Amino acid sequence: MQGLKDKVVIVTGGGGGIGGASCERLAAEGARVAVLDRDLSAAQKTAERIAAQGGTAAAFACDITSRGDVDAAITAVEAGLGPIDVLVNNAGWDVFKPFVQTSAQEWEKLIAINLTGALQMHHAVLPRMVERNRGRIVNIASDAARVGSSGEAVYAACKGGLVSFSKTIAREHARHNITVNVVCPGPTETALFAGFADAAPNPEKLREAFKRSIPLGRLGQAQDLAGAIAFFASDDSAYITGQVISVSGGLTMNG
Repeated sequence: MQGLKDKVVIVTGGGGGIGGASCERLAAEGARVAVLDRDLSAAQKTAERIAAQGGTAAAFACDITSRGDVDAAITAVEAGLGPIDVLVNNAGWDVFKPFVQTSAQEWEKLIAINLTGALQMHHAVLPRMVERNRGRIVNIASDAARVGSSGEAVYAACKGGLVSFSKTIAREHARHNITVNVVCPGPTETALFAGFADAAPNPEKLREAFKRSIPLGRLGQAQDLAGAIAFFASDDSAYITGQVISVSGGLTMNG
């Protein structure tokens, strides 16, 4: 893909799953990747895999729910790798319960990680991009935001908010040559999905039901998302902003 070589890219939640696969893909395209994760050891493992493949990456501990952590991580990234060209907001968390069985404490955690954390990353990085008059932001939402998902009411609300926020920021900062786009995963084999499946009475039956409902006949893999994320981070998408794409094997088809 064009325009990723030597670009500095931040990926939150880069310690595994979609985040880890995206870090590896971006590094393979020549980017200098800042792997941010609350779990520093997980971030370090991703950075080590990238280094072993000949890429450039550095790991940074960051709890996106803490503005102090976010500011410290941004400063450390720019000191170690250079000015930030691309921000990928991937970190997320979910709890799978009918809404009436959830608690206010769970709502607060869901909102803090899935919405407020992403807002804090934007608030910290955007002024730097504006100053340089360039940037790419890729926000990872969910098809739960587009079509709903039983047992994920507050998560879906957060991701729906992130979609609307992304479109607004895309409008506000188009004049600064900053693009903002959204990737919505469908059912994908990650630790998050495993937690959802394992909570079901028959996890294997649930997985098979998902596979039957997906036109391409399989659950998504983290690598399936990495290509779409790299595309929106690259110059190949320079004339695309404020858009939302589902990577769901055809489960959701939105015009």
